[in-house]
Amino acid sequence: MSFTYFIADLHLSAEREDISHCLFQFLEHDARQADALYVLGDLFEAWIGDDNQTPFNQQVASAFKQVADSGVDVFFIHGNRDFLIRERFAKQAGFTLLPEQVVIDLYGTPTLITHGDELCTKDVAYQKFRKKARGWWWPRLVLCLPLKTRQKIAENGRATSKENQKQLTTDIMDVTPQEVIDTMSRFNVTRLIHGHTHRPAIHALTVNGQPAQRIVLGDWYDQGSILTVTKDSLSLTEHPFFQATK
Repeated sequence: MSFTYFIADLHLSAEREDISHCLFQFLEHDARQADALYVLGDLFEAWIGDDNQTPFNQQVASAFKQVADSGVDVFFIHGNRDFLIRERFAKQAGFTLLPEQVVIDLYGTPTLITHGDELCTKDVAYQKFRKKARGWWWPRLVLCLPLKTRQKIAENGRATSKENQKQLTTDIMDVTPQEVIDTMSRFNVTRLIHGHTHRPAIHALTVNGQPAQRIVLGDWYDQGSILTVTKDSLSLTEHPFFQATK
């Protein structure tokens, strides 16, 4: 049976061996049976540049590359934590880099895929930062800095983000419903798949008078969320490793 996997928000780091162990199991066994694997951003907890060639980063790249070499198409969309991933790492991992928003033909159904952070428009402060961070000059400037400096910036950024989230309401941190509808309408699709909010669910909505779906991938902090799509069905499940540890 033909099927495609979607994952997002793994937030990999050398400190979370449980998450990386689960990923390596998934890549070694499940992923190699699929037609394609899509990673919709925030693969890493933080990415400070492709020149940060740590043993852990190389291990992750090698695991994905083995999946790609087995004949599975592996695609990657940048998230808010790893938007500095460039061609060097993509080549090491066997990734095909995709635009931040792209429509794919998913077994005959046009499907919009994205990380999803651009849909959270009520978080005005973050959207201002996002516009700067995804521009042409800011990433180039950051990547010119020494690795140690970039590491410090990433650490400070994560600490600031955690503090800011404490002040934000659930509504602000979630997607803006009208932005979802407007975006799907602009791309003329009735199916959207994204991550970022860490709230796995399959939502029914209406776009341009047509029944539509918004599928949200969960994170891998403690969920191991995986979306499996076939021609006739889709299912949002947890990796068995996470189920066994609860």
